[in-house]
Formats: sequence, structure tokens, C-alpha cells
Amino acid sequence: MLETLMCALVTVLPDYLFRRFVQGKRIGHEITLFTMWYELRWGLTTCAILALTVITTLFYFHPSSSAAASYFRTVTILPQLGGRVSEVYVRNNEQVTAGQPIFRIEDFTQRAQVESAHAQIAQVQASLNVAQTDLAEADAGIAGAQAALAQSLEDLERNTTLRDQGSSAVRLAEIERLENLVAEREAQLLAAQSRRAAVEQEIQDLIPAQLASANAQLDAALTELDKTVINAGVTGRIEQFGLQVGDYVSPLLRPAGILVPSHSGHDRFEAAFNQLSAQVIKPGMIGELGCMTKPFTVIPMVVVEVQDVIPSGQIRPSDVLRDVQTNTVPGSILVYMEPLYKGMADDIPPGSNCLANVYTDNHTRLEHDDLGFWDAAFLHVVDTIGVVHAAGLRLRLILMPVNTLVLSGH
Repeated sequence: MLETLMCALVTVLPDYLFRRFVQGKRIGHEITLFTMWYELRWGLTTCAILALTVITTLFYFHPSSSAAASYFRTVTILPQLGGRVSEVYVRNNEQVTAGQPIFRIEDFTQRAQVESAHAQIAQVQASLNVAQTDLAEADAGIAGAQAALAQSLEDLERNTTLRDQGSSAVRLAEIERLENLVAEREAQLLAAQSRRAAVEQEIQDLIPAQLASANAQLDAALTELDKTVINAGVTGRIEQFGLQVGDYVSPLLRPAGILVPSHSGHDRFEAAFNQLSAQVIKPGMIGELGCMTKPFTVIPMVVVEVQDVIPSGQIRPSDVLRDVQTNTVPGSILVYMEPLYKGMADDIPPGSNCLANVYTDNHTRLEHDDLGFWDAAFLHVVDTIGVVHAAGLRLRLILMPVNTLVLSGH
């Protein structure tokens, strides 16, 4: 409408003034409703062509979108284990902080596993005490075996000396008996030493390994016990939470509620623009935003990122070949926008539906590039008609409450 009125001021109006004051034709006489096309044909044709040209140029170089919103991510409250709820710590719509308990499920099995792990640790520690006693006993056995061996060696040495001196008080059978006794007591000493080495090996390797295994089982049991208490992963607000003691929750089928993070969806908006805008919209461009949750307010925005893929071309492997002809609806260019000035969008709730404009700015090119007359004139026109789009956004924001509350019946 605004573009047509502007074009009519330089086409239809001069044509009418020429017919009226130069040719002397009058409305209601020579210029009537039936003769208007013929009398004002040049102005009407020029106006239509110029209006279409201006509108096309305007929407191409200054894209607009009616699909803009601040999307936010929700966190589903799910337990890692299935079970019945034994205690609930929060209420619906309550603000929670990261790590705060939300509810707890029955933990009889997990507590039994923890007690079993503690008992196993106590058993291993008792085994360590017994092994230390066995080590002391082995040391005593080695000392006894060494003493007995020393006594046997002395008796053998004394009898052997007497035999070598030719004494008749020594019998060969006695010497043989003493030799066998020495060999037996040497074997007993080796057995006592081996027993002590086995006890040392048990104290140094076996019992520490058993203790480490018991501690690992305790850690696993405590981890399973911790899973029975469901904590908030992020700071946010609890929504759709009607959990009661005795309810059954499951990580697959029975979620407990939804957690809306406090930091999600603020100061960042996503807008979908037509694919024709792919070569126009670039990061750093200035735009404007107006939301239904804050009518009559225009928020200056800046484009921070442009998604480099179009969602309509996404494929997912399946057992059916995709036919390109079925993709009848062209996808859009996703543009990420943030407020140009900090704090201007703080009072806009996440998920708000908004209108967005992005404006092409050729000021730098006009100031620094060496352009010809027609190129410079065209860039001036492009920058100038952006005002029309800005006025259109403000007009739509003014009419938004009327359209929503009156004309739509809501």
C-alpha cells in the first residue's frame, strides 16, 4: 500500500494534473469511472510497473519475516532407574538450582548393595589382620626351624669330629641319623620360609587387590544409590510436574516433568527468511524486531549468524528412496539475531512470536568505492526505500493488537 501510494505520487498524480489543468478535462465529465483507464492510462501503467519494481527491490534487498521467535530448550526430568517415588522435594512452577534434589525413588535394593559392599570391605580388612598374624607365626616357625637346624648341625659336626679322631664312642648309624635329621630340618626351614613368603605375597598383592575390588563394588553401589535421587541438571523452573509419592517413573516411558533452563532462549532470536534472501543476508547486518508479547515496540537487532544449510534438503537414511518431487515446500534461510543494545529484549519471554526486518546498508560502498552515476543512484535508492519497510513494520506492530484482539476474534 505505501509503495503504491508513493509510486502514484510521481505517475498517476502528474498525469491527472496534466489532463485536468493542461487539457481541461474534468472529473465526472471527461474523466469518469468508465473513462479513467483510457484517460489516465499512461500514469496507471507507469504506476503499476514502478510499484512492482519498487516492491520487488524492497523485499529483495530488505528481507522481512513473520516467522521469528526466541526458541528455548527444555530438559525432561527423567530418572536413570525405574521405580516408585518415595519422596518429592519440590512443587510445580518452583525455581530450582543446578544440583538441587527434585525427588527420590525407592532404594531398598541399592542400600542392600551398599551394606553388602561394606561387609565385604570389613571381611577383607579382617583377612588382612589374620594375614599379619600368620606372618608373625611364620616368622616364629622360621626361628624355630633355624634353631633346630643349628642344633642338628652341631650334633652332626661333633660326632663327625669324634669319628675322624677314631673314637669308639661314635657309631656310624648315629652319624647317618644326624645327617638325615639335618636334611629334614633344612627342608622344614625352607617350608617355613616359603610359608612366610606366601603370607607376604598375600599381604602385599592379594589382600590389596581384594580391598580394591571391594571398594570398587562399594563405589558402584553408592553410584546406584545416588541414581535414586534425581537432581536438577541446570538452574531453571519446574513445569508440568505433578508427581506424587507412589507414582511409578521410568527412564523410557514415564517422565516426571519438564525443566525450563533460566538462561535458554534469552537475547537470541531465530528468523526464517525466503530462499531468495540467501545472497543478501550476511552476518553483521542491522535489522529490527517486533514481538506480540511487547507490542508497539521496535527492537534494533543485528544478524550474528546465518545457517549455511536449508532444512528442506535434509535426508535421513531409511528403506525408501527419497523423491525430490515430493519436496514441494521450499525451505527457508535460518538467521540468528541478537539485540543491538544489551538489555532491550530482556522482558520478552522465550518462545514469543515476532516480526523481523533486515536492512541492506550500502553506506560504506557509497563512501569508499569508486562507483558510476547509475550504480551510485541505484544503491541510494536501495538504501532509501528501506525506510518504507521500516514504516511497514511499525504499521503492522500498531495494527497487531487490533488484528489479534478484534478482527481475529481472540
